Amino acid sequence: MKQTNRFHDFAATLKTRRDDHSLGYQLKKGTQTFVDNLLAILFPHFCQEGLFTAVEIESRLVLLERDLKQLLKPLLRDTQLSVEETSSVFLDELPAIHDKLWLDAEAIFKGDPAAESIDEVILAYPGFTAIAVYRFAHVFYRMHVPIFPRLLTEYAHQTTGIDIHPGAQIGNSFAIDHGTGIVIGESTIIGDNVKIYQGVTLGALSVDKALAKSKRHPTIEDDTVIYAQAVILGGDTVVGRNSVIGGNVWLTESVPPFSYVHQENKATIRQKTEKEGTINFSI
Repeated sequence: MKQTNRFHDFAATLKTRRDDHSLGYQLKKGTQTFVDNLLAILFPHFCQEGLFTAVEIESRLVLLERDLKQLLKPLLRDTQLSVEETSSVFLDELPAIHDKLWLDAEAIFKGDPAAESIDEVILAYPGFTAIAVYRFAHVFYRMHVPIFPRLLTEYAHQTTGIDIHPGAQIGNSFAIDHGTGIVIGESTIIGDNVKIYQGVTLGALSVDKALAKSKRHPTIEDDTVIYAQAVILGGDTVVGRNSVIGGNVWLTESVPPFSYVHQENKATIRQKTEKEGTINFSI
C-alpha cells in the first residue's frame, strides 16, 4: 500500500500531461513505418516482397492513404486542416516527387565516380534516402501540418546522419556525396544541380527565437559545389551560381557567380632523419 501512495501524486501529474499532449498511439513509430512503406512502393530497392502488377501497387497506395489519414487525425485535430484534403494533396504530388527523386539519383550517380549504377545509389547511398524523405516532408510543411514533417526528416536524420529541415527549398538534381553530418536549415534555398559533401552546414548566424519566421539561412544558387566541412551562415548570404566552396571554409557573406572560395592552409612536409629524432606535431 505504501508503494501505491508513493506514486499517487506523480501518476496524477503524468495522467494530466498525457491527456494534454496525446498525439496518438505510437505516432513516432507509425511515421517511421509510413516512410518505409512509401519508399517500398516508389522504389523496389526498399521493398521486402515482390509487387508484380499495377493492381498490387495500386492496392498498396490505397493502404498507404489509409495509414496516412490515421497518422494525421490527432495532429490536425486542433487545426483548420482537413485530414481528407491533406492526404489527398500529398498523394496527388507523389508522381512529381517520384520524378524528382529519379533526377536526384541520376545526379548522385553522375557526380560520383565510385557509383556503378543508379540502382546502387538508391540502394546504398544515405544521401538519396535523406533527400527522398525530405521531399515527402516538404509537402506537409508547405501545408502547415504540425509536427509530422519534422518526424519524417528526423527519421531520416536518425538513419543517415543527414539533417535536412523540411522547410528548406531544394531544386532539382540535388546530390549529396557521403553526407554524414550535413545540416540544412529551415529557410535555406538551394537551386538546381547543387552538390554537397559531408559535414556541410547551411545554418543561421543567430538562434534568437524572435527571428523564427525570418530568412535565417543561406541561398545556394544553381550548379554550385560545396566541399566537406564548409560552413555557410546567414539569411543574407548568397552563393552565386556555378561557384565552388572549398572544404573547411567559413562563409558569412555573399559571393558572386563563378566564385572559387577556399581556406588558406599550409602543410609543411619534411623527411625524418635519425639525427633529428621524433617529429613533434601541433594540432
